[in-house]
Amino acid sequence: MHQCTPEITIIGGGLVGLSVALGLLKAGQRVCVLDGADGDARASQGNFGLIWGQGKGADFAPYANWTFDALAAWPTFAQQLRELSGIDVALDQPGGYEFFTDPTEMDSFKAELVQQASHLGNHACYEMLSGDDLRNQMTGIGSDVVGASFSPRDGHVNPLRLLRALRCSVQAMSGHVRLGATVSAIRPQPRGGFALTLAEGEALYTEQVVLGAGLGAACLARDLGFITQVRPQLGELLITEKLGYRLPFLSSTIRQVDEGGVQIGGTKANAGLDDRESLPIMSKLAQHAVTVFPALADVRVVRAWGALRVMSPDGYPVYAKSAAHPGAFLVTCHSGVTLAPLHASVLADWILNTSPTPDLEAFDECRFALSHAA
Repeated sequence: MHQCTPEITIIGGGLVGLSVALGLLKAGQRVCVLDGADGDARASQGNFGLIWGQGKGADFAPYANWTFDALAAWPTFAQQLRELSGIDVALDQPGGYEFFTDPTEMDSFKAELVQQASHLGNHACYEMLSGDDLRNQMTGIGSDVVGASFSPRDGHVNPLRLLRALRCSVQAMSGHVRLGATVSAIRPQPRGGFALTLAEGEALYTEQVVLGAGLGAACLARDLGFITQVRPQLGELLITEKLGYRLPFLSSTIRQVDEGGVQIGGTKANAGLDDRESLPIMSKLAQHAVTVFPALADVRVVRAWGALRVMSPDGYPVYAKSAAHPGAFLVTCHSGVTLAPLHASVLADWILNTSPTPDLEAFDECRFALSHAA
């Protein structure tokens, strides 16, 4: 006999799964979150913590607008999390920079911003600054920096504190979070609903299921007829000792965390499921930071690590409803921090098919079938 579970089960207890769970709970649903093993590849525990929009969706207007909406929603969302969990996620949206040492790369990124702005219309907001502009505005920018872009909407949070706040908020809303519950199989039932088998053999039943387990959802997605093939992308990061001063900027590759250390990252590599950091990449990251802000040359690195991002075939989010098995949903993206406010609100309306249901057709996985990208 199957053990009964709440009417909606979220598979995946990371930023994406917990955000979706919170939205469904706020909509009055009964929700259980099944979180996997500690040794799983967990993007939520190794990400950079950025709330970032620059360049996103330059060649895909729906994503440009989706990201803009998320950036605008973050202040209210952070306050909601604080009220529910008592945790301050250290939201800071002072505006962010993309620094360049190569004029050609800077021109290429400017073209992306122009294209993104064509999608955003009156919502577009950025400026391009020369190296001299930067050095006049703030002390300490390196002489090899030829320029930067700046957007006043970009920011960051403490990602581990965000993860804890989401979990506590779900529990505060009477959602159930079950740790160490790895789902090994999903079987759609003839009369509706789904039978879930856990790794240790336990059987559960749920009326609806949302796959939000990132890389862990690949095999389960096939059980439900989804075609999206997610892949891992390795990002390597390092963090320094705490500084006695604040950096005068936030960038997509260099950010000072709320505790005072400087986190440095921005690499992208196809390394399979290998999330180990490497000395050559760490050296390049450190050199990049010193080139942008030479005062960091004497700061000690205290930790380095690698983390796997969850990437769809085209890099954009996937929000899919199973045509073969109604009640099954796939939610995956690599911007779980930035998009969290929308996953905890608008996406619940989409799952529940409430009126007015948001139009997320552009993010359906049918785009892969049409392009053979999957």
